[in-house]
Amino acid sequence: MADFVKVAAVSEVPPGDMKVVDVGDDQILLVNVDGEVHACDDICSHAYASLSEGDLDGAEVQCPLHGAIFNVRTGKVLTPPAVEALRIFEVKVEGEDIMVGPAREGGE
Repeated sequence: MADFVKVAAVSEVPPGDMKVVDVGDDQILLVNVDGEVHACDDICSHAYASLSEGDLDGAEVQCPLHGAIFNVRTGKVLTPPAVEALRIFEVKVEGEDIMVGPAREGGE
């Protein structure tokens, strides 16, 4: 994905909520943390599970399958069994539109 793509409206992801969007072959998790939208892989890097089905606590999402916890801002693994960070997608908000851009390796 080279350009930014409109994936949702801001109203679809209120603060403290998550939403999964499909862009090409990517399942992207949108997370609104205190009014700021972040985007990362929706699929856990440890086992094929949708993080959107897990618990969200601030900027931390817990995988529903084995309990790995990730920071949605950075993609960093906070709690095993996962060891590989999630990819992070660039996000910009234009008016009511959430736009997602290219991915980068997370974990920083």
